[in-house]
Amino acid sequence: MKYDLVLLHPPTVYDFRKEMLFTGPISDVVPSSPVFEMYPIGLTSIGDYLERYGLKVKIINIANRMLLNPNFDVEKKIKRIKTKAFGIDLHWLPHANGSVELAKIIKKYHPDTPVLFGGLSSTYFHKELIEYSCIDFVVRGDTTEKLILMLLNKLENKENDSFFDIPNLTWKRNNQYFYNELTYVPDSLDEFEFPGYRYIIRSVFKYFNLLDPLPYKGWIQYPNTAILTSKGCTYNCLICGGSKNAYELNCNRKKLVMRSPKKMLEDIAFIQRFTRAPIFLLNDIRQGGKEYVDEFLSGLEKMDLKNEIVFELFNYADEEFFRRLDRAMPKYSIELTLESADEDIRKYNGKLPCTNTKVIEMLQYALKHNCAKIDLFFMTGIPNQDYESAMRNVDFCEIIHKECDESSRISYFVAPLSPFLDPGSPAFENPDKYGYKKFCYTLEDFRAAMKQPSWKNMLSYETNKMTREEIVRATYDSALRLNEFKFRHNIITKDVYDEVAHKISKSVEFLHRLDEIEHLPDSLKSDELAKIKDEVDKINRHSICGKNELKWEVKKLFADIPSLTYIGVELLVTEIIKGIKCRLGKIDRNMVVISKSNQK
Repeated sequence: MKYDLVLLHPPTVYDFRKEMLFTGPISDVVPSSPVFEMYPIGLTSIGDYLERYGLKVKIINIANRMLLNPNFDVEKKIKRIKTKAFGIDLHWLPHANGSVELAKIIKKYHPDTPVLFGGLSSTYFHKELIEYSCIDFVVRGDTTEKLILMLLNKLENKENDSFFDIPNLTWKRNNQYFYNELTYVPDSLDEFEFPGYRYIIRSVFKYFNLLDPLPYKGWIQYPNTAILTSKGCTYNCLICGGSKNAYELNCNRKKLVMRSPKKMLEDIAFIQRFTRAPIFLLNDIRQGGKEYVDEFLSGLEKMDLKNEIVFELFNYADEEFFRRLDRAMPKYSIELTLESADEDIRKYNGKLPCTNTKVIEMLQYALKHNCAKIDLFFMTGIPNQDYESAMRNVDFCEIIHKECDESSRISYFVAPLSPFLDPGSPAFENPDKYGYKKFCYTLEDFRAAMKQPSWKNMLSYETNKMTREEIVRATYDSALRLNEFKFRHNIITKDVYDEVAHKISKSVEFLHRLDEIEHLPDSLKSDELAKIKDEVDKINRHSICGKNELKWEVKKLFADIPSLTYIGVELLVTEIIKGIKCRLGKIDRNMVVISKSNQK
């Protein structure tokens, strides 16, 4: 089969299976492994949107295929692909190395096939990316579905010299670089699918491949699902690449845009057709205002809701909010990133800027109104935080645990801000002002940092209070202390406690060994790194918390294969009807344009 577009998701470091990379805890509190194999949900939205117009679009999660099979031959896979264009996401900066290396492989076997890059990090570094000979286009901004369709139309019609009218596009011709203005910033998201689960399921049956589009390793066994509620933000946290200022600087998005409650309710109804796993609502729905929240929760209340809904909260919530959640659905949970137990530090950084008394009050309200699980996240490596401050995070966990009647429904986590300070964030743009010292400035800096053998040297920053060594020490010491707290209060079992304590101990040992290897002659380094690779790989995942601590307990973890099959057939029939309409000219992909009134 020949495709119109094949979207590839890269690993963080392309040759991670060969390189000795001690990634430490950089992915311990996300579903992905240190390879960050979970692709951004924007890929599914692109696939879904393009296929509405009769195009054939396939997602291949190269990172996950490499994880699932150590012998998976990436070059052989890419060589066999027949497509009119390739797309690679560089959304999260840890993929800086793997994305470009994947583009080089594509050009090796398909020198005349256009390669597109997109994502938030691609947008930020678009001028550097376009200078690589293996990259032909960078589609900038946070919503690129229409732009990609316009670009593919021009490529299909051989209009290779007239890309000036596609907003947000970076491109080149005859060694000249062109940067079209970033003016397309849609103020409605309802015509796009975030995420496009219908597209994923349909593509499995349409292209006869289950493994290529899987979101991450283990998804079939534990199919976490998520819905993007908004783009932009009303908050301006210093270290966040998705903050208000970062969105405006990078994507020209000057205000928040929410998906409508109606669309989110449709997504939830569809998801629970094929799984009973939790549904995460990404970003705080309260940013949409009271009427928005009331409409959404009223809709949930009318549904025959079977899945647990997980809400992300950015700020204090009163008792009425939790009472309303409890009334609207049979089971819900919340996630809170406190970052620091020190109120002044938290306020300075912009994350949950309320007092500790209010934090505890909010947690008590949540428990009172039947919140099933509360995840609390603390961080190391934030401005004004010294070693003692990082350790006080665990002291605050003790206080919370006591004040909340030692509830087992609260889970506690600590993790470093790693590996990079987000480009576009206020702290990255003004490091001296906000308490940072940067080591990485350009895309090549980040590409090189990601290949450092030790995660300590991957860190792209130091703070005004801690060096990289001190950030690492504070991370492991606070994680060890938190592990002891959890075991002492029966939050984790002895087996989990022992495993985490062992991994932390081994991690500290490996850091010392890597420091010693760093001082060896280059001729000896590779051999010494190779000797410890297998040992390091064993502790690279879940090194500071138990592997199941982040998971929600549900009666049925597995994706419902019969339901997926039924849905897949149903969607394929719809696809066939759509294809007939395209051939009859009732759906014309060339009619999609972006008018001046829709540009900013």
